Amino acid sequence: MSGLIEIECRMRIHLMCVGRRMPGWIEEGYREYAKRLPPECALHLVEIDPVHRAKTTNVRQAREEEGRRILKAIPKGADVIVLDERGRSWSTETLAGRLRDWLADGRDRALVVGGADGLSEDCLAQARERWSLSALTFPHPLVRVILAEQIYRAWSLTQGHPYHRAG
Repeated sequence: MSGLIEIECRMRIHLMCVGRRMPGWIEEGYREYAKRLPPECALHLVEIDPVHRAKTTNVRQAREEEGRRILKAIPKGADVIVLDERGRSWSTETLAGRLRDWLADGRDRALVVGGADGLSEDCLAQARERWSLSALTFPHPLVRVILAEQIYRAWSLTQGHPYHRAG
């Protein structure tokens, strides 16, 4: 075999995101990449209701409430990885290696994306790992599309598919 991995395990990646009612182009971009993934590596979007913000909203309390909502929605037994600007940066090849490991392990993964005010300490404490997509700051809705595309790219790399053409 040429380094490709034959995968029989079924695993779901739960993309836990604070926010609902995204612009059409965000939903379309996310769906485009999510639908390309095979059933054994399904990407499942879980939208978490954000806290209603007003001028008098306490940011810390809003972040804590969103954190409770996120933690409640994480599937039992899922390995939790938070997206955090202070996390470790992964290359595409690193993500592909992680994806191989996740698939071989067979446990579901929960990738957690916080709201506008970030993640609560409780969410950070639940995470086995913190992942930083970039030193840049992205709009939270766009992160859904970026993650879906990167997971598809990593899957393509594990399968020797020509979608990934890094040299």
